[in-house]
Amino acid sequence: MTSTADFKASALHEKPTILIVDDEPSLREVAGEYFQAKGYEVFTAADGLEALSLLESQKVDCCLSDIDMPRMDGLQLAERIRQLDGSIPVVIMTGYPSLENTISTLKNGVVDFLVKPVNLKQMELSVRRVMRERDLFLRNLLLAKEVEGKRRLERINRELERKVEELHTINRIMNDFAGAGTSDEVLQRIIALSMEITPATESRFFVLTSENMQPFEILSTAAAAADPAIIHLVEDAARDELPLLVAEKGGVKALPPDVVSFAAVPMKIRGKVFGVLATAVRSGDGKLDERDLYYLSFMNQSAGRAVENLALYENIYENLFSTLFAFVRAVEARDSYTQQHSNRVTEMALKISRVMGCSNEERDILRFAGPLHDIGKIGIPDDILLKPGPLGKAEFERIKAHPVIGAGIIGQLGLWEREQQIVRWHHERYDGNGYPDGLAGEEIPLLARILAVADAFDAMSSNRVYREAMDEAQILASLKNGAGSQFDPAVVEAFLTIYAEEQAQGRRQTATADG
Repeated sequence: MTSTADFKASALHEKPTILIVDDEPSLREVAGEYFQAKGYEVFTAADGLEALSLLESQKVDCCLSDIDMPRMDGLQLAERIRQLDGSIPVVIMTGYPSLENTISTLKNGVVDFLVKPVNLKQMELSVRRVMRERDLFLRNLLLAKEVEGKRRLERINRELERKVEELHTINRIMNDFAGAGTSDEVLQRIIALSMEITPATESRFFVLTSENMQPFEILSTAAAAADPAIIHLVEDAARDELPLLVAEKGGVKALPPDVVSFAAVPMKIRGKVFGVLATAVRSGDGKLDERDLYYLSFMNQSAGRAVENLALYENIYENLFSTLFAFVRAVEARDSYTQQHSNRVTEMALKISRVMGCSNEERDILRFAGPLHDIGKIGIPDDILLKPGPLGKAEFERIKAHPVIGAGIIGQLGLWEREQQIVRWHHERYDGNGYPDGLAGEEIPLLARILAVADAFDAMSSNRVYREAMDEAQILASLKNGAGSQFDPAVVEAFLTIYAEEQAQGRRQTATADG
């Protein structure tokens, strides 16, 4: 029998192909010329054996055959064609119609019966009719798998509808997120609930940068960092914007050895993928299935709506900012030397902005961007971020990536374009030798230039894992020497004004206390 692929290839012929089998040369010639003129590709044969020989090398869409022929008659040919390829319709012609012949043709799979003398128009009408029926037959075969797939989904849906406990789970998900007060709380509940409603033994949530959809883990029930194979699957789910399920390992995906099954489900906010929930079953008998994927998908949809509702009914900036600031606290908690660094930098940047005459709007932007300027360090491993000795070239390149990572995390929310610029460019240099984009002079936004000076001052004033704090003279000399090269001279001048004012105020307070 012909395969489904053969059916498809035959159905897609540019020209319909027919085989005319008759022992009368004149009929073959006249009928052949007629059908060729009508746009058909035509093959001819003098009897059944010649026709079978031709069918070994040629594919045809229809066979038009006389019934009485030497060596092999039309009925024998029809039976052989039915055995070889049941998709080829056979039309029989005879000058001696009888009830016996009619019954024999039906038994042999013949689809039409023409009585000679038959005119060419009758032959064409018969061929066109049986070809239409053949096309419908082929389409049905080609769609069989698709129909079966739909039936399978329908069976799953019917099964879901029959199970009351699933309704209970759905209601629980909806009620759980309805009571969330902040975006950060929503994400915490996603992690907790995913462990309760599925057999998962670990759950992680990744946020994605807007620039290259790179995932960064921000919440996890596991002690160890995510395996690269898991991160790769998270990237797949984010890129496709579709849930992903590896129900059983089976060598299909390069999962860690102890992971039995895995699911990754994107979470969208305002139509864009904001993050991905990744759950896994490590060892044991449990495994994630289609039902679990449905629960997780529904949960992420509910969580996304919850975040949007919080933004609508409270304050979108406050809620999303609180989530981001929680990430900053997580970064600073990794390094005892940099605790409260972001707050001190923000405070100094606001002082400089006051001296430089910045508007209230610009100062508000600094209030948001300042605490977030190092959020990208959440993507830097501890062995680099906390390294006590000098960094290698590759390690320093990883450190240099944190402004881009941070800007991407903020940009993923699609809200704070100017804040995103400050985070991305707070390590640019006034002379153009900074990173990540090599901007120079006033190409760098003023607020980023202000934050750069405030950041450098606090870094030099603080004990770090790789050095102790610098003394006052060294700090001031470094800032002055960097004016015009690393820093904007006007920003350095504003900083020195503030520093002098604070020193003078400190001396006055000391004198008052001594007096």
